[in-house]
Amino acid sequence: MMKYLQKIGRSLMLPVAVLPAAAILMGIGYWIDPAGWGAGSPLAAFLIKAGSSVIDNMAILFAVGVALGMSKDKDGSAALSGLVAFLVVTTLLSTDSVAMLQGIDAENVNPAFIKIENQFIGILSGIIASIMYNRFSHVQLPAALSFFSGKRLVPIMTAIAMLLVSAVLFFAWPVIFTGLVTFGTWISQLEFIGAGLYGFFNRLLIPTGLHHALNSVFWFDVAGINDIGNFWAGTGTKGITGMYQAGFFPVMMFGLPAAALAMYHTAKTTRKKQAASLLLAAGFASFFTGVTEPLEFSFMFLAPALYVVHAALTGISLAVAAFFHWTAGFSFSAGLVDFILSSKLPLANQPFMLLLQGLIFAVIYYVLFRFLITKFNLATPGREADTDEDLEEGESTGSVTTENKFAVMAEKIYDGLGGDANVTSVDNCVTRLRIEVKDMDVVDQNKIKSTGIPGINIVGPQSIQVIVGTQVQFVADEMEKIRKS
Repeated sequence: MMKYLQKIGRSLMLPVAVLPAAAILMGIGYWIDPAGWGAGSPLAAFLIKAGSSVIDNMAILFAVGVALGMSKDKDGSAALSGLVAFLVVTTLLSTDSVAMLQGIDAENVNPAFIKIENQFIGILSGIIASIMYNRFSHVQLPAALSFFSGKRLVPIMTAIAMLLVSAVLFFAWPVIFTGLVTFGTWISQLEFIGAGLYGFFNRLLIPTGLHHALNSVFWFDVAGINDIGNFWAGTGTKGITGMYQAGFFPVMMFGLPAAALAMYHTAKTTRKKQAASLLLAAGFASFFTGVTEPLEFSFMFLAPALYVVHAALTGISLAVAAFFHWTAGFSFSAGLVDFILSSKLPLANQPFMLLLQGLIFAVIYYVLFRFLITKFNLATPGREADTDEDLEEGESTGSVTTENKFAVMAEKIYDGLGGDANVTSVDNCVTRLRIEVKDMDVVDQNKIKSTGIPGINIVGPQSIQVIVGTQVQFVADEMEKIRKS
C-alpha cells in the first residue's frame, strides 16, 4: 500500500513542477501592480491571468499528471483518459447536475458539490484512468469493433468507470467532504499550535513520500483551507492565510544551510573536501529553491535522531511564524525565489520578519546540530566509517570530467544496482531515482554512495531510491541509454 501511495506522490511531481512558472508570472504581475491586481496595468493583468490559468486548474493538471505517471508505459492516451475521467465526474456532480438529479433548486444542493473540482477528485480521476490504461490498453476487440481496440479503448472504459465512481461519490462525497472539513477546521482552530503540528509531521513523512497527502489538506482546496491558492489569489485574511507556508522559509533558507555548515565543520579532516562538495550544493539548493531532499537525505538515515530534531525545529518554526502572523507564500517550495515573488503580494504580512527569524534559526540549527553530532558521534556526511573500498572508489570518482560526469555517475550507480541482470525498471521524480530490482541483496550500496550522492532509501524488498538532487533527470537519461544499449 505504501509503495502505491509513493508512486502517486511521484506522479504528482510532474504537474507540481509547472507551478513555479505560474508563480513567476503571478509574482511579477503582482509586483508591478500590487494594489490593483492588474486593474492599473495591462502588463500586470496579462501576467497575473497567465499565471492563474495554471493555479486555478491544478485539479485538471493532477488528473492528467497522475494518469500519465501511474500508467505502465507513460503513454499519452493515459493522460487523455485522466482528462476524460475528470470531466465526467465533475460534470455529473456539478451543482446544476445534482440539482436536476435530486429534483431540487441549485441553491439547496449540498455545499460539498460546489467544491467537486478539487485536487482530490483530480488525483482520483488520474488513478482510475491509469488503472483502465494498464488493464485495457492491449485488449483486442472483435473485427467489427477493432477500431476501438487497444489504446482507443482506454478513454471509453475510463468514462464508463467514472460513471460508477460518480454514482458512489454522489452519496459518499458529502460525507468525505464533511470529514475533511472537520479535520481541517480542527487544525485551524489550534491556530499556531496546529501549524506547528503540521510542520512537524510534514517533515517526518518525507522519507515515505506521504507528505504529499498531508500537504493536500492544508495547501490545496481539499478541506476548504487552500492556503497556497488563497494566498496567491489574495482571497483570505492578512496574517492568517499563508500560515501553513511561512514557517518553512526560515528552515529552508537558513536552518538547513546552517545544519549543512555544522556537518561540514564536524566532518573528518580527510573527508572535508568530499563532504563540502555535497553539502555546499545541497545547502544552496535548499536556500535558493527550497528543494531540501538532497540535504535531508544526506543525514536522514545516517542519523535518524538528528532528522527528528530537524522535524521538531520545523514545527517550531511554523508555530512561531503563525503566532506572530508573519506570512509569505510559495508555489513550489520555500526558497529565495518564492520569497521574493511572494513578498509583495497583498496577503504577505511582515514577510521580512521571517528573514530575522531565519537568522535566529540558523544559529539554533548550527549550534544544536554541531553539539549533537559531536556529543553522540553521529555519522553525518564526512563522518562515516572509513573502508578501503570507500577510499578506492572515492579516488576513482575524482577523475570524472564535467562533460561526462552524468554518464559516469549513471554507469557506476547502475553497476552498483546489479546491472541488467538485476534492474527491472528505472524512473525518477524531482530529486530521486526510483528503481525496481529483482534482488536487493545484489545491490552494492557502497559503490553507489561513492558517486557522491546524498543518500539511499530502501522502500521495499524490490524498491530502492537513489537521492541524486535536482539534476537527477540527466542521470536518469544516461541510465536509460545504458539499459537500451
